[in-house]
Amino acid sequence: MRVRLKGINRVSKKLADGTRVTYFYAWKGGPRLPGKPGDPEFIAAYNEAVAQKTATPSGLLQSVLNAYQASPNFNDLAPRTKKDYGQRLRVIEAEFGDFPIAALSDRRTRAEFLAWRDKLAVKSRRQADYALAVLALILAWAFDRGLVPANPCERPGKVYRSQRAESIWTEADESAFLKVAPARLRLPFLLAIWTGQRQGDLLRLTWNAYDGSHIRLKQSKGGRRVVIPVASPLKAALDAAAKAKKAVTILTTTKGTPWTSDGFRTEWHKAATKAKISGLTFHDLRGTAVTRLAVAGCSEAEIATITGHSLRDVGAILDTHYLSRSAGLAESAIRKLEAHEKGTKIPN
Repeated sequence: MRVRLKGINRVSKKLADGTRVTYFYAWKGGPRLPGKPGDPEFIAAYNEAVAQKTATPSGLLQSVLNAYQASPNFNDLAPRTKKDYGQRLRVIEAEFGDFPIAALSDRRTRAEFLAWRDKLAVKSRRQADYALAVLALILAWAFDRGLVPANPCERPGKVYRSQRAESIWTEADESAFLKVAPARLRLPFLLAIWTGQRQGDLLRLTWNAYDGSHIRLKQSKGGRRVVIPVASPLKAALDAAAKAKKAVTILTTTKGTPWTSDGFRTEWHKAATKAKISGLTFHDLRGTAVTRLAVAGCSEAEIATITGHSLRDVGAILDTHYLSRSAGLAESAIRKLEAHEKGTKIPN
């Protein structure tokens, strides 16, 4: 008789050599299980994981972590965000699962959490900040519900400082990439640079979202709906691809199947390496699109309408990360000043 195990989370991943492997977890965010369903070791590991989860004393932080993972706040997250949170949750559980909830109100606890973050920062400052941010978010959620007496991780500051000012695609970068990129990666590039959308949203974009003149989509992060007029270069590429479409999604592999995020990231990295482009990612095209729109004279409100950013985010991107890198904006400003002077200055 086959036993059905409740809550098993199955994750399929494409390796660099093209093969696919499947991993099984006791639940989303839970421990990874050995073997495959039906194997004795698999069932034993599953039963042990469930038993430990059920037996967690209410006075330990693990009970709060479990409650959060069972809440709508966690389960309503976008798939990619939930996956990222799950990875950090496993790190948190390993370190602080048996931490007493009562000790959260002790002033020394904050120092202990910060010391843990600093230890993680030796390997990656960005990931260390992310792990502590997830813990702080969970404790804030728990504090609002009376599950913990305090949130010692509130406003911890960061050990990582982004260098995004260096991360925009120049015209030379674009030309170098398009020169060597295969056809299956040129359309994603054009979509990103002309729409400013995230990789995940573009990989999921279906042909039904394109009506020949506009692209309509709901962003997975934040749920914003955007309607984007399609520029001529992008329209030409989309119309050509539509004639040979083999899937419901616009972007596909050479086999005509939808991309996985890992598979796309691997292929993109290969093309970027071939083009001798380093320090730039596909995500950087989103900020590059913001910059291009600003150079063209678009207002922050117009840019936000296209990319789906908030007005505050557009302003922050332009002010903090990108404007100082764009000589085009300086050229545009001087041309406007010259035109103003010519039109208003009284001749001698």
